[in-house]
Order: sequence, then C-alpha cells, then structure tokens
Amino acid sequence: MQPADTAKPRRPHYAWIVLIVGTLVVFGSLGLARFGYTMLLPPMQQALTLDNTQAGALATVNLIGYLALALIGGALASHYGPRAVITAGLAVAAVGMILTGLADTFASAMAWRGLTGIGSGASNVPVMGLLAAWFAKRRRGLAAGIGVTGSSLALILLGPLVPRILTAYGHNGWRVCWFIFAAATLALAALALAALRNRPSDVGLRPLGSSDFDQPPAAASTGLHWGSVYRSRIVWHVGMIYVAFGSSYIIYITFFTKYLIAEGGYTQAAAGRLFMIMGWLSLLCGLVWGWVSDVIGRKGALIIVYLIQAASFGLFALWPAPTGFALSAVLFGLTAWSIPAIMAAMCGDLLGSRLAPAGLGFITLFFGIGQAAGPSAAGAVADAAGSLAPALLLAAGVAVLGAVGSLLLPHAPKG
Repeated sequence: MQPADTAKPRRPHYAWIVLIVGTLVVFGSLGLARFGYTMLLPPMQQALTLDNTQAGALATVNLIGYLALALIGGALASHYGPRAVITAGLAVAAVGMILTGLADTFASAMAWRGLTGIGSGASNVPVMGLLAAWFAKRRRGLAAGIGVTGSSLALILLGPLVPRILTAYGHNGWRVCWFIFAAATLALAALALAALRNRPSDVGLRPLGSSDFDQPPAAASTGLHWGSVYRSRIVWHVGMIYVAFGSSYIIYITFFTKYLIAEGGYTQAAAGRLFMIMGWLSLLCGLVWGWVSDVIGRKGALIIVYLIQAASFGLFALWPAPTGFALSAVLFGLTAWSIPAIMAAMCGDLLGSRLAPAGLGFITLFFGIGQAAGPSAAGAVADAAGSLAPALLLAAGVAVLGAVGSLLLPHAPKG
C-alpha cells in the first residue's frame, strides 16, 4: 500500500533569500550610512561647531561619494557580478562610518562622509539591479518595492535607539552611534558574501515568476550592448526625472530632525519618535507603489508619488505645528522609497535583467547629482533666510518638477 503523500515539500525559491539579504543590504548601505546622519546631525553640528551650510556640505560630500560609485558600481556589477561589488561596498561604508566617528574637524568629517558615500553607492545600486535578475518582469516592481524597505527598517530602529545612546554617552554619543552602525554594516557585508548569488542560473534556477513563454533578453545571448543603456533617449529622460527625487527628498530627510528641534520646539526624543513613525509608515510603501506601477504603469505611479511628496514638503514648511509636522511625515512615509523601487523596475523593463544594474547605475548618476546639490543649496538658503522653511519649499518645488517630467515621458512601461 502506497503512503498517502510521498512528494517532497517544495523548497522556497532562492530569490526570496536574495530579496531578504538584499533588503538588509539597503538597511546598511542607505539606512545606517546615510539616514543615520539625519538623527546625528544636531549633536554633530554642536560638537564640530557647524553652521547649516557646513551641515549640508557634509551630506553633499557623502552623496558625491555615492554618485562617484553609482555609475561604475552598476557597470562593475554587470561585468564582475553584484555579489563581490556589494560586499566590498558595505565594507568600505563601514570603514567610513568608523572614521566619521573619530572625526574632530569639519574637513576630516567631510573626507570620511565622502568615503562612506562611496561604499553606499558601490553596494546599494548593484543590489537593486540584482533583484531585477532574480524576479520576472511581472514581479519586478513588487520585489524592488520590498527591497527598498531596508531604509524603512533603519528609520524604525534609529528613531528610538539614537536618542537613548546620546543620553547614555553624552557628548560622545554621536561617535558611539557611528561605531555601532559600522559594526552592523560589517556584519551585513559578511552575510552578503555568504548568501547572495549573481543570477538564478548560478544555482540552476530561473527568475521567480518566469514561464516557458518568457524570452531571454538579447543581451544575454549576444553580449552586453552598453550603447542600449548610454545612448537610449528614454533612459536619459528617466534619469532627468530621477534628479528631482534625489534633490527634494534629501533636503527633507537631512534637515528633518534639525528643523523639528530648532524651529518646531521638539526634543531629540520627540523628533526621534516622529522619525520612527515615518519609518513604520514607509515600511510597505515601496511594495505598494511597486505593485501599483506593475498595474497602472511606471509613468502614472511616478506622477502620483511626486505630487504627494511635494505636498509633504510644503506642509512641513508652511504648517509649523505638531499637526502639520505629523501630516507631512505621514505623506512622506506612505511614499518614501517608492520612486527608487519604480525606477529599478523600469530599468529592468527597458533593458533586461543583464543590463538592469548598469542602467540603474546610470540613472542613479542623475539621482546623485540631485542629492549632491540639494543639501548644500538648502543649507545656504536656510542660513540666508534664518530659517529652514524656505529650503523645504525649495524641495516641494523640485518635486513638482519631477511630476511634470514624469508626465512628459514618451510612453509608460508596464510590468
């Protein structure tokens, strides 16, 4: 007599392991290495006697470092494989954070924030491109949306953790925070090396969600045609749209805590709680908007998100009261990382899985230009006006331009 069921249980597709580890890579490369600065800006500014222009410059040099590796990081990942590039990038970011914690002058802080940015660019850009290789086109927006939640996890953790460390360690608390962030990032580098795989074929699999009817991209069989990335008019258009997100959101994030404390009457702990709430709200934003972009198209999703973020930044500046701050944080949280998720999916749509990392790296060059320009310009505006509110209105205006640029896309690739 045969047993009722002798079939072996199916093992989960390895793409889920890649997605989980990839999300943790984003947590380290962006969540800790970049957004940690938002929570640590007030004590760092006091300890190093920085004005708003200098504080913005520290964010800018970090983003210049990110920009420097964004383009070549994606290309290196396409050529040598994302796994090695991601691992090395996380290790470099960790070293940069350790040295940031040891900085005692504005110049040294600039140098080490730049190094941290280099590591962030070398790890974050390839990992988002990696997800495009592991998931079929119709699931690509969803996968990218889950991946970007690594940044949300960081906001959730940093909101309550940083104020406690600052209280426990006094004037050296911000240094201790950087050391803790670095240790966590080094651990994630080891995890990435152990768990990530460059493509499904490396373990005898196909992308999750693919079928026998799916055709492999031409580049997979005929070589990597780099011209399809760098000479594509629509890729350049997408890159120009990405400038608006890089410039606008980084102004808001960089000065979020500082504005609440300096002009909103918040304590460090109260600002941290709102930061954490924003993190919780953003936890599913990439997943939701990635799915929305799969359904209605990347173009429509981009227009909606840019308009919501413009409203968020404008409210933060024009309604300087707890209700206004809370509503602003809610709107941003609901859309926070959706644009990178949509852009990662769009690169896969336009270029195929092999060239997706290079394409994402190329448009991230534009994103990085926006990020690099935003904080310094906003800091200078704030110092000239005596308030951060005009800088936040600048962010709102740039987000509106992003919506207009999205509206002008020649067509709307769907998942």
